[in-house]
Amino acid sequence: MADLQAELTRTVRGEVGFDITSRALTTMDASNYRRVPLGVVAPRDADDVAATLAACRAHGVPVVARGGGTSIAGQATGTGVVLDFTRHMNGLLSLDPASRTAVVQPGLVLDRLQQAAAPHGLRFGPDPSTHSRCTLGGMIGNNACGSHSVAWGTTADNVSELSVLTARGDSLRPGRDWAGAPSGLRPLVEGELARLRTGFPDLPRRISGYALDALLPEKGADVARSFCGSEGTLGILTEAVVRLVEAPRARALAVLAYADESAAAEAAAGLLVHGPLTVEGMAADLVRSTADLPRGGAWLFVETGGDTAAEAHARAETIVRAADVVDSLVVTDPAAQRALWRIREDASGTATRMPGGTSQPPGAGGGSEAWPGWEDCAVPPAQLGAYLRDFRGLLGAYDLRGTPYGHFGDGCIHVRIDFDLLTEPGVARFRRFSEDLADLVVAHGGSLSGEHGDGQARAELLPKMYGDEMVTLFERAKGVWDPDDLLNPGMLVRPAPLDTNLRFAVLPREPVDVVFGYPSDGGDFAAAVRRCVGVAKCRTTEVSGPSVMCPSFRATGEEAHSTRGRARLLHEMLAGELVTDGWRSTEVRDALDLCLSCKGCRTDCPVGVDMATYKAEFLHHHYEGRRRPASHYTMGRLPRWLRLVERTRTAWLVNSLASVRPLAWLAKRLGGIAPERRIPRVAGETFTRWWSRGFRKQLRQSVAAWRAGERTAGPRPVVQLWPDTFTEHFAPSVGKAAVRVLEAAGVGVMLTPHVRMTVKRTAEGAISGVGGNLWLSRRDRVCCGLTYTSTGQLDRARAVLRNTLDLLDVHLVPELDADRAPVVVLEPSCAAALRTDLPELLPDDPRAARLAASVLTFAEALERLAPDWTPPRVDRPVVGQTHCHQHAVLGDTADRRLRSAAGLDGELSGGCCGLAGNFGFEKGHYEVSATCAEEQLLPSVRKAPKDAVVLADGFSCRTQLEQLAGVRGRHLAEVLAEALEAEAH
Repeated sequence: MADLQAELTRTVRGEVGFDITSRALTTMDASNYRRVPLGVVAPRDADDVAATLAACRAHGVPVVARGGGTSIAGQATGTGVVLDFTRHMNGLLSLDPASRTAVVQPGLVLDRLQQAAAPHGLRFGPDPSTHSRCTLGGMIGNNACGSHSVAWGTTADNVSELSVLTARGDSLRPGRDWAGAPSGLRPLVEGELARLRTGFPDLPRRISGYALDALLPEKGADVARSFCGSEGTLGILTEAVVRLVEAPRARALAVLAYADESAAAEAAAGLLVHGPLTVEGMAADLVRSTADLPRGGAWLFVETGGDTAAEAHARAETIVRAADVVDSLVVTDPAAQRALWRIREDASGTATRMPGGTSQPPGAGGGSEAWPGWEDCAVPPAQLGAYLRDFRGLLGAYDLRGTPYGHFGDGCIHVRIDFDLLTEPGVARFRRFSEDLADLVVAHGGSLSGEHGDGQARAELLPKMYGDEMVTLFERAKGVWDPDDLLNPGMLVRPAPLDTNLRFAVLPREPVDVVFGYPSDGGDFAAAVRRCVGVAKCRTTEVSGPSVMCPSFRATGEEAHSTRGRARLLHEMLAGELVTDGWRSTEVRDALDLCLSCKGCRTDCPVGVDMATYKAEFLHHHYEGRRRPASHYTMGRLPRWLRLVERTRTAWLVNSLASVRPLAWLAKRLGGIAPERRIPRVAGETFTRWWSRGFRKQLRQSVAAWRAGERTAGPRPVVQLWPDTFTEHFAPSVGKAAVRVLEAAGVGVMLTPHVRMTVKRTAEGAISGVGGNLWLSRRDRVCCGLTYTSTGQLDRARAVLRNTLDLLDVHLVPELDADRAPVVVLEPSCAAALRTDLPELLPDDPRAARLAASVLTFAEALERLAPDWTPPRVDRPVVGQTHCHQHAVLGDTADRRLRSAAGLDGELSGGCCGLAGNFGFEKGHYEVSATCAEEQLLPSVRKAPKDAVVLADGFSCRTQLEQLAGVRGRHLAEVLAEALEAEAH
């Protein structure tokens, strides 16, 4: 390996990575399989590819081409050298609107091609659900299809010419009429014409095996088309000429509802005569919410096109009238269509977790884990209904569950099945089921693969579909292209058994000792890490809508800084084969270092990977009993230091010292703070002190009124306002504004308790009173533990949270569940910590769940407790960014309604501000932090009208705006309070 690495380093201009991190990131794709490569090469051009092939050929090391790593069947993994085309060979070399062609490199992401073609009214026809991160090279390697294949066919139907390097270094240009064919291929085909004319099933989604029938003379002897779907086993693609199609100027989406998936499947083929662009199907158990869908148990998504919106709509209505449906919906608004399509595109991730189930494997916890393996079988569309019934019967016979969905118009079904791949009996059942399902598919005239290729998952079973003689012909064709079997060996021909190299086999069988409860994963950290199935939605390079995930990847473009990359490293840490030092791993630590803990993946990842929690868990173990980074002691324990400042009343001194540059520089250097940052000013008077003064005044007024015999108003709803660290010490104006607005809405405000009081009970358990001395007890403060949690100081976080529960003990007794005063938290990150981190860090304390359930945001409190209140009209445009934790954990529906009622018009941007609590202040993070801000937040603020209100509910977001753009962001409470004052005057 050392000799190979040295030669590659000498001859390749691109990056050569034989380190642990580079190898760990490419052990898996989106399949069930895992192979550890020797190294990874990111070539800069075709010469680098040739040099890599020469070095590997000389050392007898196999080569695997890899694009986005979203392959379902294991074909993007290997034990030799992995070629990563996404880093450099990712360009669109040319686009010719007149000839409707484009020249692309293999690492180009499909969406980049679509964006370049769109201004010319063109697009690339095939569009897999992974279009935002899959590459053209990967699509050619797998002959990818996507939802529009009924209109525009597979990738092979849209390829004109390829540039290919063979394992022996020959440069070929495959095309029609035997162009670019390696020596010996034509004689091989011409000697087997009869077999090639009769040995392939006739269906639109036949992807399995080599497409040798494309070399028949009556099909134009198309070598490029035959090369498509060869999974990197014949040659290495370095460039491709692809055909583009005319995109409809307008589209409409007809959503057709049926009673069940069988009814939808039987109806799909009959709709093809109307010329739809798509006919996609899915059932209700794959949909998180059916609120936006017509009434039914399964749906067909049928897209139509036209030159005008009216024409597209008319074609959709024609299909609705022709379809026998339970209910239907026709959507022409592009934003509404995108929202519906996201439901379908997320299905591959959503399908990996199903609630309950008798075949639930150990550690699945909150849901049965479902896996690919039989992800995309295809049958003739007219056979789909019958096939699905038989398929359901086979699942039942094996006591397995899976929810089919996919390209019903092409007869191609995606399904993830809850195989137990963790135990020997489960793996044996997986093999038996696979063999029986292959027989079933063949009996219906189908193909084992209808989109994602055979890889290791299905290649072993190709003799069932093609027979031994055709499979032998495949082996002979492979020998012509790659006589040394150097390219992706074990795929398509002479495959490894489908039940070997399973990625789960290396994971520990006993649960790992962890701090968080992982309630959705049965308390098993390994099960939590297994959630990442590799669909790589975190690798998108642009924010779509309100989504957040994954800001660090978009900032650096490095796989190690994606949610998937970090999950892969954690997987290898648990496996212990490549990453051998467990929780002490520097590779895992370095990858997690740029995780902003934004929690975007918790919501945006289709399977709910929560990397912020995993990072906190890792940091806890990594630094256990060891010295931590300085920032963990300064910013990680920020609430403690600020309480000290409050008690000593030295805010003025801290601010004075921070304004002296040499002293500020020294403080930042010692505290692990980025030198580019300014230290925020501490408020001279905390929010709690301000509130206490006002409360005492109100109390005196109330007593005087009572003595004077004045009647008080009837009872009103009351909330407990949470004095979070940031509102308390940095932005008391936010708390003051919230009190002003809540009281104006008729909601009483109390602060959370600051002394411990306990409930006294009788021997029978009934409440008899409250204990504790209000005057002698030590004053304390509630705290969500956010800064401790985000820096992995979980023991301290748990202690802080227990103290908080003790302070609130009187309010958290079960008898008060129906009447408990809600807790309003103004800082979104603190509210999210209470909703999620609190019950997961203290899962055995029932008070934790009660407190989490009582937490409301500012807007939620107004909506729930003052539903008839009309907010003051602001009538100004708004700009800003939805807080990451608000998006990921809390939701912003109530905020949207409140803004609308106040006349605050406009949408807040997605993404992340980049400061993210302590992250953007830590030394070494400034550049990434600023890059994240420049992605969405800062451009939106710069483009905003002069009278726009800059909304930023989070202290981090406001600080980032101030320090990078000189703009003052405001909490929604501040904006409404200001409007109330204006109305009063």
